[in-house]
Amino acid sequence: TWDTMNFFNRNKTYRPQKSHKGSHNDALSQQIKQTVNLSTLGSGSMAEAVKLPQGENLNEWLSVNTLDFFNEINMLYGALEQFCTKDACTIMSAGDKVHYLWADGVKVKTPKECSAPEYVELLMSWVESQLNDESIFPTKLESPYPKNFKDLVKVIYKRFFRVFAHVYHAHFEKVQNMGAAAHLNTCFKHFIYFVQEFKLVDSKEMEPCKALIESMLDKDAKKRYQEEKSSEDDETVKRK
Repeated sequence: TWDTMNFFNRNKTYRPQKSHKGSHNDALSQQIKQTVNLSTLGSGSMAEAVKLPQGENLNEWLSVNTLDFFNEINMLYGALEQFCTKDACTIMSAGDKVHYLWADGVKVKTPKECSAPEYVELLMSWVESQLNDESIFPTKLESPYPKNFKDLVKVIYKRFFRVFAHVYHAHFEKVQNMGAAAHLNTCFKHFIYFVQEFKLVDSKEMEPCKALIESMLDKDAKKRYQEEKSSEDDETVKRK
């Protein structure tokens, strides 16, 4: 049988993983992983994990997270590539009523319908070209970010969301059967908290996963309430 580590094999990715350029960005990336892991283990908050660290530059924080999410989605889709084929997933969709068309404004100017694997291939290739573009994602400290950087990043995150939406609608049962649902849910929850914190994806775009998102956030809210109530009860006992 497969287990989670076999399913999300870091050596089997859809495209080669990308590494951070510069020790500071790498340190930020490690900090993100540690805080997300702590929140998953119950000793931290996902909402706090995504917040801009004090003294850090917003564009740099967005940049580091964008590359990390690229790698995470890259690994996720690499595990599903054998099931998400052009015959099984003839249209890039999130359910019966939501179909996604591809256009990048350069190579493909007119939005076109394509299979899910073709869409993901075009998407990941396009994102990688953005990440490699020094005028968009500068790696030198003296190089400025473009003035419309957040707008550019929002398009990337909107399209990242579509991969998650397709996986949940078309392949979640397969992920569950392989015992990897908890890992997928953690990746998606981290993504949702991040895009909501910085308003990167419109709520209308996230409609295909609305019930799942509300369930995740509701569980966290109830957990925080219980923790706060327990803390208050402890304080009351101490006062007595």
